[in-house]
Amino acid sequence: MLCNTAYIGIFVPVMILGKKLVVVLPAYNAEQTLKRTYDEIPFEIVDEVVLVDDASSDRTSELGHQIGIRHVIRHENNKGYGGNQKTCYDTALGLGADIVIMLHPDYQYTPKLIHSMAYLIANEVYPVVLGSRILGKGALKGGMPMYKYIFNRFLTFSQNILVGQKLSEYHTGYRAFSRTVLEGINYKVNSDDFVFDNQMLSQIIYAGFEIAEVTCPTKYFEEASSINFSRSMKYGLGCLGVSFRHRFCKWGLMRSELYAKPKV
Repeated sequence: MLCNTAYIGIFVPVMILGKKLVVVLPAYNAEQTLKRTYDEIPFEIVDEVVLVDDASSDRTSELGHQIGIRHVIRHENNKGYGGNQKTCYDTALGLGADIVIMLHPDYQYTPKLIHSMAYLIANEVYPVVLGSRILGKGALKGGMPMYKYIFNRFLTFSQNILVGQKLSEYHTGYRAFSRTVLEGINYKVNSDDFVFDNQMLSQIIYAGFEIAEVTCPTKYFEEASSINFSRSMKYGLGCLGVSFRHRFCKWGLMRSELYAKPKV
């Protein structure tokens, strides 16, 4: 079996159909779950792992080094969930990634879907793949609070109408992108907060990239990251704002830097 390892100091890439696969882990206080997540990453196809620690108060960065992650970046000041992802994607592209998979290191999503998501992109079937908690019964079965499930369903229904899509959800934290997609959208102008995820999907849809979804089981437990009710409300209103902006820009009623071509 091919293995992503170093032999006498020489790094040996494994590639997936000739494409370099980088998994990025946007982390905040993930010390208790990082190793469980990392141990399930399929290194027979993953070339690099990037851990970005957003100024955690625990030992996330130190543990990352201890378990063998080659690229550990620590923000000295908290940049927010969106700011963390910007560092993740910038770093992955700088490493020459052809495929980038964003996986939360809180073990809420299983790394065992990396194969399925990566091969859809490597085989050029889809340029974007989302791990959906809503397809099937993964969300409620995994312990998603009922109010979050209802909130998710309402937002997704509204957003599908506004942006003209048929996604099962817009709010998953498990996402895979081709290099072409990341270089083709202006993600650097997005919010540094949680609405970053939604802005990114809006940009992807606006640019005409197709999106696939795979059923993803999820786990809700004490150590898994989650935002509280008030932050959820702020996030929800932000998502609706993004979708209305998307629609108005499509109608030619306004312009937004979200949908401008990224500067080279």
